[in-house]
Amino acid sequence: MKYKKLGFAFGLTGALIYLGCIIVMATAGREETITFFNNLLHGLDTTNIIRMDVPLLEVFFGIVQTFILGWLIGACVAAFYNAQIKVKNRNIL
Repeated sequence: MKYKKLGFAFGLTGALIYLGCIIVMATAGREETITFFNNLLHGLDTTNIIRMDVPLLEVFFGIVQTFILGWLIGACVAAFYNAQIKVKNRNIL
């Protein structure tokens, strides 16, 4: 498994989810956004943590940070998977 490609896939997926959150917050009002995230998070009350006035620079850094974390997670998954495959192959021989 290629760790850079899986890392990129995880990072891009995380960034797309982040963009989905942006779209929900931009198109729904505050109450609908709270309802959406409360439902998504199994009833966790997000009333006190939802901010509707997020500056664009903060949004940009949020997308970049989400992509980087996703890339690192994907790369780690691939590296751990590859290491496990190598260990199993050695045991077979």
